[in-house]
Amino acid sequence: MLLTWITVLCVLPFEQPKAEAMQLVFRNVTIHDGSGKPPVKGDVHVNGSRIQAVGKVGKIAGATEVDATGFIICPGFIDLHTHCDPGIASKSGRANMNYITQGCTTVITGNCGSGPVDAAKFFKTLEDGGIGTNLIHLAPHNSIRSAVMGNENRPPTADELKKMEELIDTAMQDGTWGLATGLIYNPGTYANTEEIAALAKVAAKHGGMYASHIRNESGGLLDAIDEAVTIGKTAGCRIHISHIKASGKSSWGKSGDAVALIENYRKKGVEVTADQYPYIASSTSLRATLFPSRYRDGNEKDFVARLDDAKLGPQIKAAVEKALGGREDAKRIQIARYTPNPKWQGKSITTIAENEKKEPIEIVMEIERNGGAAIVNFGMSEDDVRVYMKQSWVATASDGGVQTPGDTVPHPRSYGTFPRKIGLYAIQEKIVPVEAAIRSSTGLPADILKLTDRGYLKPGYFADLVVFDPETFRDIATFDKPHQYAVGVKWVLVNGQAAIHEGKYQDNVRGGRVLRHPGK
Repeated sequence: MLLTWITVLCVLPFEQPKAEAMQLVFRNVTIHDGSGKPPVKGDVHVNGSRIQAVGKVGKIAGATEVDATGFIICPGFIDLHTHCDPGIASKSGRANMNYITQGCTTVITGNCGSGPVDAAKFFKTLEDGGIGTNLIHLAPHNSIRSAVMGNENRPPTADELKKMEELIDTAMQDGTWGLATGLIYNPGTYANTEEIAALAKVAAKHGGMYASHIRNESGGLLDAIDEAVTIGKTAGCRIHISHIKASGKSSWGKSGDAVALIENYRKKGVEVTADQYPYIASSTSLRATLFPSRYRDGNEKDFVARLDDAKLGPQIKAAVEKALGGREDAKRIQIARYTPNPKWQGKSITTIAENEKKEPIEIVMEIERNGGAAIVNFGMSEDDVRVYMKQSWVATASDGGVQTPGDTVPHPRSYGTFPRKIGLYAIQEKIVPVEAAIRSSTGLPADILKLTDRGYLKPGYFADLVVFDPETFRDIATFDKPHQYAVGVKWVLVNGQAAIHEGKYQDNVRGGRVLRHPGK
C-alpha cells in the first residue's frame, strides 16, 4: 500500500550547485528510498550533482518538471561484483551502456582477484577518458600474486609476501576498497588461508573489506564459507561472499545450510554478507570449471605439454571426464566465447560433440589445446537461487562485464541482472517484495561498502538515481540471444547527469566518477 507523506524542503548546507547546473523535479512519483521501507508518493528535486529534496517539493524556479506518475524512482543500482575492469578502460566500453540501461550507476571491479594492480594508473586512465558509471576498485589478489611470484603452486617466501603486502598497501592508499580473492582461479588457488589473512590485514588497516569468490561453491561450500570468515576475523575486516550459490546437482539444496551458517556467524557479531545474480547458470572459463588446479600452474605452454604427457595426460583426462559428468551433464556447459571456432559459440559441449562426431571429452581437450574458452554453466537450481535472494544480507550483483553486441554468446547477466531481480522476481512473480529487491540493489550494497552519500534517496546524497516503469522494466537478454539491452528505464542520473533522458540513452554523457576509499 502506498503511503502519503510530506517532507519540508531541505536545502543543502554544502556544495551549492552553480547557477547553470541542471535542476529536475520528478513529480507524483512512487519513491523507493533504498531502505527497504514501503514506498511513498511524492516528488524528488535534483539540483546539480546532488539530491536537494525528497517528499513534497514546491515550485522551483528554472527547474525542469517531469511528470513521473505511475513510475518508480529509486537510487541508482550499485553492482558489488563486476568484471568491468578491462572493458570500461577501453574506448569502446567507457560508456558502460549495458549497465546504464539496467539502471546501474556504480560498478565494483577487481573482483575474483583479477584486475589492475596499479590502482592509481587505472584511475587516471578512467578519469582522463571519462566513464558512464561510477567505479569502485578492489585490490586483486590473483593479479598481485602473479605480479610478485607468477603462476606458482607454492607458498610465498617472506620477501614475496612482503612485496604483496606492499602492493596492497599502495593500492589501499590510492583508494581501493579492500582485498578481493578468486580462490578457484590461478594463481590465487594456490594461496593458503594464512597467506590470504596476512594480506587481508593490510586492507583492514585502512578500513577495507575482504571480498571472496570462495574456494568451493559445491560440495565444499560450507567449509569454504568458514575459511572466508576465518580470514576476515583473523584480519579484522568485514567479510563478503561473492556470487553465493550451490553449484552442481549434488549440491542442490545446500543453500539452506549455507544461510544457516552465515546467520549463525551474524548472530555472533561477525560482519558477513553476500551477493548473488538471479540466474541458474554461472559463467567462467572452461579450464577453471573442469581442470583441477594442480595441473594449471606455469604458463600456457606448460599446461598444453601436460595434456600430451605420457603420465600426466591420462590423469588429467580422467579427472576432466569425471568433472564433465558424461554426455548428459555436458549439455549443461555452453560455449560463450571461443575465438578459434566462433561457430561453436552458443552451443553445448554435447551438441558440438554430436555435430563433430566426437566424444565431449575430445571437444574439451581440443578447446584447451587452442587457448581455452569462456562458458556458461547451467549448474544451479531455481530453488536455491530463490532461497538466497530472500535473505536480507544478500545484495544483487551481476558478475558480468562491459558488453557490446557481437558474435559471442555471453551470460545475459551483463545486460539483465537488475531488471530481472526487480521486474521478474519482485514485480511479476512476487518472490520478494519490490522494496526488498530495490534495497538489495541500492541501500544494502551501499551499507556493505560503507558509502555515506550514495545508495539512498536522501537530501545531500549524490544524484545517482533511476526512474523506471514497473509495468515494462524487464530483462530481455536470453541465454540464446544475450546482447539485448534492458527495457523500461525512463531516466538514469549519474552524479546528476542524465545518461538516460525520457527513455532515450544519451551516448555523449559520461557522468561517472572514480570513487576512492576514504581510509580510516
